[in-house]
Amino acid sequence: MTAAEEWKHWTEARAASVSAPHGPLALTGTHWLGPEPTEIPGLPGLWSATDGLVRVSVAAADGVRLEAPGYDLLEGENTLRPDTDPAPQPATLGDVRLVPIEREGELALRVFDPASPARAAFAGITVYPYAPEWAVPAVFTPFEDDRAVVVPNADGKERPLEVTGRIAFRLAGEDHTLTVSRSGERLTGVIADATSGRQTYRFRFITLPAPDADGRTVLDLNHAHLPPCAFADHFVCPFPPPGNRLTVAVEAGEKQVLSR
Repeated sequence: MTAAEEWKHWTEARAASVSAPHGPLALTGTHWLGPEPTEIPGLPGLWSATDGLVRVSVAAADGVRLEAPGYDLLEGENTLRPDTDPAPQPATLGDVRLVPIEREGELALRVFDPASPARAAFAGITVYPYAPEWAVPAVFTPFEDDRAVVVPNADGKERPLEVTGRIAFRLAGEDHTLTVSRSGERLTGVIADATSGRQTYRFRFITLPAPDADGRTVLDLNHAHLPPCAFADHFVCPFPPPGNRLTVAVEAGEKQVLSR
């Protein structure tokens, strides 16, 4: 398979993934919880958060089930482990998926509804044509210690972004660097460029293959992709850290969400 063919399969897989029944387009709410039990619009029961767990009080007739083998019906007082736990415990209410999440010590419940207006209106993701010149060699240099950079997030709050090093590369005749994080063996980054907020969404994500022993990897901007918050306002997405705004117009990768 050629690089162009692989990229075409990637674009098709991306569109299928974001429009899946419980994909990003299905997110209809992120409800932050505190210690006081509270109602969540459209959901039965009372919801709260204490001791690192989401708590819910429901009646069996409400129909909330644990998403696990058997889909056990919840009744009375229950706790749900968030997505940062090694064994998270999402729940369901009919076709709706309820996902407890934890972000910087705060707990919330995300509601994914396959009948969301955004999913119904989705007509694809606009992309630039594949161009091999946007795939360039890069060299990763790790920081001596992983560190956190405080950056604004899509919900208006500032949160620390864990970063592990920088990649250096040459693009459009100029030398550049970007601060990146690790995701397993791979590297990930949040970037903006001269197209951001104009031809493309205000920022995009990148993923690079695991660097070799000498730090060598490849930055393929044909795979620059939209963050989850481009598909639903209820996601918490970090903005690019300082230095990750390229002056060059990166006319590669995903551009915008297309709606009917």
